[in-house]
Amino acid sequence: MDYALLKLIHILSATLLFGTGLGSAFYKWSADRGGNLAAIAQVNKTVVTADWLFTTPTVIIQPVTGLWLINLLGIPLDQPWIAATLVLYLIAGACWLPVVWLQIRMRDLSTAALQQSRALEEPYHYYARLWFWLGIPAFTAMVTIYFLMVFKPSF
Repeated sequence: MDYALLKLIHILSATLLFGTGLGSAFYKWSADRGGNLAAIAQVNKTVVTADWLFTTPTVIIQPVTGLWLINLLGIPLDQPWIAATLVLYLIAGACWLPVVWLQIRMRDLSTAALQQSRALEEPYHYYARLWFWLGIPAFTAMVTIYFLMVFKPSF
């Protein structure tokens, strides 16, 4: 594959990964804080769908295209910025996997509460807190990865 096309795919994929995550987090956090159960249920449904449509494919595309680019450029994998990027990507992934499960549970809990005309119960709020706190290291890791990809520091 042509280097420029591969780089474009890598950059677009990174943008989708970061943008979908940040956008989903903002809308979900805002809906939860707003307290409108119908909005919460709809946003939870949309966040789960966005994860399957956008986040999941980009989670796969990112390391494949990144390693392919490194190979095309002849950059050794033992470069500190590459090792740091891979470790940070694993950290973000380790946060994302439980977040996926939490989002599905919150979608189901909020939908059930809406259908049964009852308030959200404590498990939902507990899951929402876990979801929020798992997002902080994942977001920090992704921002740091962008820094490392752009500046390629030698440490």
